[in-house]
Amino acid sequence: MHSPLRPPLPVTDLTAWKGLFTLKDFNMSPTDPTQQRIEQIVKSSDVVLFMKGTAQFPMCGFSGRAIQVLKACGVTKPATVNVLEDEGIRNGIKTYSNWPTIPQLYVKGEFVGGSDIMMEMYQNGELQEMLGTPQD
Repeated sequence: MHSPLRPPLPVTDLTAWKGLFTLKDFNMSPTDPTQQRIEQIVKSSDVVLFMKGTAQFPMCGFSGRAIQVLKACGVTKPATVNVLEDEGIRNGIKTYSNWPTIPQLYVKGEFVGGSDIMMEMYQNGELQEMLGTPQD
């Protein structure tokens, strides 16, 4: 038996979901200034890394690893956002991406993942391809 709040799977007609949820249910609105700011940041550069600390001084091992992976891909100066400087951004980026951890990498406006995903993509050459950098 399925829940009365959602249609049974598989869903082929998305109109069944209409009206069940609104952005307010997720504590978001299209005019949320933090989400608008994050959207602007994500689209401001081809490579954006939301991290703890800075590229020169990462404040956690995962952020440091993310910077090292980008450097290994030939990205020497990614746009970085230190989430420790802004609690709104720190929490808002998790909502924006629907991803619970930091760092978070965006390439050409698209969410890629955190440091583990970056490492895996680097090891199999996908990240270099996405970034348009040569593979060794």
